[in-house]
Amino acid sequence: MEEESKSSATNEGSVSTNAKDKTQKLEVFTVRNWKEYLGESLLIIFSVLFALLLTEIINKRHEKQHTREMINSVRVELINNKKAEKEQNQYYLGVLRNIDSALVNPDFQHQFINNGELHLKTIAPQGVLYRHLNDVAWQVAKQNDIFAKINFADYSLLSGIYADQMKIENSEQAIANVLLTRESRTASDNRITLILIKDNYHGWAVDRASGLLIRYKMAIDALAKYTE
Repeated sequence: MEEESKSSATNEGSVSTNAKDKTQKLEVFTVRNWKEYLGESLLIIFSVLFALLLTEIINKRHEKQHTREMINSVRVELINNKKAEKEQNQYYLGVLRNIDSALVNPDFQHQFINNGELHLKTIAPQGVLYRHLNDVAWQVAKQNDIFAKINFADYSLLSGIYADQMKIENSEQAIANVLLTRESRTASDNRITLILIKDNYHGWAVDRASGLLIRYKMAIDALAKYTE
């Protein structure tokens, strides 16, 4: 019995040892050479560069779309301003005709300013400034560096147009400076007041209207190529 027990214990020990040997033999170690490491490194680098390239393409596409929308906004603003300036110039010409009538008609002059009271509607029924010429889209475009997105000739054309618009808008203040003085309310100075108003309408607005309308068309046509 004792020998059988020893034999059994020996067998169990052998089995256990064999099992451990088998377990140890099942362990696999992967040995990579430098080519495999290089391949993995290149794959990672390629993935990063591809992601950066894709991001750059998407950003440029968004920037191009934003630029197109910005320039189109300026173009639409110019179209609207051209229409407004046509209407405004016709109105100003009517005001000038009224002033000319008043200059040759003393009774008309007295209707304009009577006992120190100003009756502007006798010569300008819709007020001094008939339409407003907007520049909101232009200001936004300048803040977004439109100079870098269009050629110099087009930028110069736009700058000149909006500068003239501002001068036309300033005509209201210039004429108000004439009308709101004490001297303008004196009956004996009615004729001088009318002449000064006429000169301001010519100097600030009417004399530059025809050229401005031509440049409006030029700018509208020029900006079309950036929005196609």
